[in-house]
Amino acid sequence: MTENNSLKEHSVPFVGSEFPEEDFRALRELLLERRGFDLTMYKDRCIKRRIATRVRALGFRSAAPYLDELRRNETELDTLIAALSIHVSQFFRNPSTFATLEGRILPALFRRAAESGRRELRLWSVGCAGGEEPYSLALLLDEIAPRDIRVSILATDVSPPVLEQARQGLFDPLRLTEVPESVRDRYFTAEGRNYRLAEHICKMVQFQHHDILTSAEYPAADLILCRNVLIYFSREKQENILTRFAAALPAGGFLVLGRAETLLGGARQLFQPECSVERIYRRK
Repeated sequence: MTENNSLKEHSVPFVGSEFPEEDFRALRELLLERRGFDLTMYKDRCIKRRIATRVRALGFRSAAPYLDELRRNETELDTLIAALSIHVSQFFRNPSTFATLEGRILPALFRRAAESGRRELRLWSVGCAGGEEPYSLALLLDEIAPRDIRVSILATDVSPPVLEQARQGLFDPLRLTEVPESVRDRYFTAEGRNYRLAEHICKMVQFQHHDILTSAEYPAADLILCRNVLIYFSREKQENILTRFAAALPAGGFLVLGRAETLLGGARQLFQPECSVERIYRRK
């Protein structure tokens, strides 16, 4: 009976809640030493759950052998970082948010630029994952941006492999679910089972490695989109990031958060709601 129970125990898939603290600490130190990726600022529960997914994917039933694999396999190190940092996305995710950007926020930025004599606007997509969000912005701008204003789109992520994939501009059809048929026909070309985004749209986006937790500088921007990224961080880190976003924006600049995110702490004094339903805020 005891032997059967033991076999049953070992057959249960590994889950994040079973992560021994000693192994988790060793994994944190390994990522920090090899890649400069600091897990201490993330919520443990979210991180352990994603690590457990990689443990199961490689067929391990405990943390220790996976840790050994990480020590000898540089590719798996990068794969793990991508798994920890990526959030599932698609073109025009939350269509009503992009409708508000198209009909209200971007025109307001264009008007302000024209009134002040500026000829450039800077947009920043934080935690861009596969590139769907910044490319969605590029598609909007290709349709509505005034020709006398140059708009630059910066897309950042902490995972170099994810950024390299985003640069390819090749997408699974599921990522295009919210793309209108007319837009798909105009800007995408079927390539096997996938779709290739038009080259001139890809060139509108500059992809760059950046960690909002540890990077010394935040790029200046007129519009920042940081959707479904803050939820992985502690409240203290969220407040710090929001304050730094405010410093990166000019008065009247806009911040867009995810549906499950909101302003915290002192950041509430730095922004005013522009469209609460869509989590869009204006810098005071």
